[in-house]
Amino acid sequence: MEDILVVERKNPPFPAAGSLAPAPRGETDQAPAPMRSPEELFRRRRVQFTLIFLLLIVVTAFASLITQFNFITSIESFPKALLWLAKNVVPNAKSLRLVPNILGKLLQTVQISIMATVIAAVLAFAMALLGAVPTRPNLMVAGVIRLIASFFRNIPVVAWALILIFSFGQSLLTGFLAIFIETFGFLVRSFIEVIDETSKSSVEALRATGARYFHTIFQAVVPSVKPMILSWMLYMVETNIRSATLVGMLTGSGIGFAFDLYYKNFNYAGAALVIISIIVVVLLIETISNIIRRLIL
Repeated sequence: MEDILVVERKNPPFPAAGSLAPAPRGETDQAPAPMRSPEELFRRRRVQFTLIFLLLIVVTAFASLITQFNFITSIESFPKALLWLAKNVVPNAKSLRLVPNILGKLLQTVQISIMATVIAAVLAFAMALLGAVPTRPNLMVAGVIRLIASFFRNIPVVAWALILIFSFGQSLLTGFLAIFIETFGFLVRSFIEVIDETSKSSVEALRATGARYFHTIFQAVVPSVKPMILSWMLYMVETNIRSATLVGMLTGSGIGFAFDLYYKNFNYAGAALVIISIIVVVLLIETISNIIRRLIL
């Protein structure tokens, strides 16, 4: 009996199924890695941030040396620049006569921005359906759509305006196309992400019932993504009104052309009136779009 007990003590039962296997010989003798204290971690992060900050200072100093940019002279000239603005860039009685022309150009800019955004949004939604995961016909088509959207979106609107000037000259059509192309690329990518995030479960449920493709689109995709689609459209209207000012300076259209004309003729009061009108319209459009977003969301 004692022999049996001795055997059982020398040979413990096997580990249960799923338990960890015994470590190889020699590994159990290794000590665990020491834990770093919070003070040491904080010290290491502080050293890293300090090195990054010093590197940025060195890069800035090197860039200013190459470009011959003098920070001290810039700071000293700042009060003089403010004084010049106070004397020259202030609307006066003579510049107020330009208000009808400025308002007409401003209305033209707003109309072009809204028109380009709406048309781009309609086409972008159609392309997004072909590129989104729940609604794409096949992987190759989706890849091509995403590639086109990335190409159009990553080229800035100013570059598109300069490219199109060679073909269409300085005209309203050039400004419209520049805003349209950049908006189209941005909205395609945004709509694809919206469809991927919000409508996958509803599309799968309708497909399980045997619904056709277009039934799935109008019954599952459109109702679920409509608020976000409208929100993105409103955002692009705001952005395009700001961009249209710079595009108009290049394409000779809209409020940007009026600003460029007054500035080059040294009519700084008229140019200041253009800037004030742009700021007022942008703030008004942003307020209206925020109200609409709160209603639809």
